[in-house]
Amino acid sequence: MDWVKVVGYLAATATTIAFLPQAFHTIKTKDTKGISLGMYLVFTFGVVMWLLYGIFTNDVPIISANAITLILTIIILVYKLKYK
Repeated sequence: MDWVKVVGYLAATATTIAFLPQAFHTIKTKDTKGISLGMYLVFTFGVVMWLLYGIFTNDVPIISANAITLILTIIILVYKLKYK
């Protein structure tokens, strides 16, 4: 594996793991008052675009990170809409 892929996997892992505390906190407390709906809508759209980009370019770190991040952001977004 070349160093560029290693950097990609490290970046993908770090940015994906960064969402875990927010997702766990939101699921546990159902508290979404401090979360901006507009920001999460735009962010989720961006994650979908990155996922499509990764698919189109066959870039596994981008695909894996954004697929997982999309699941986490959708969970938070659903909680935000359900528990305003």
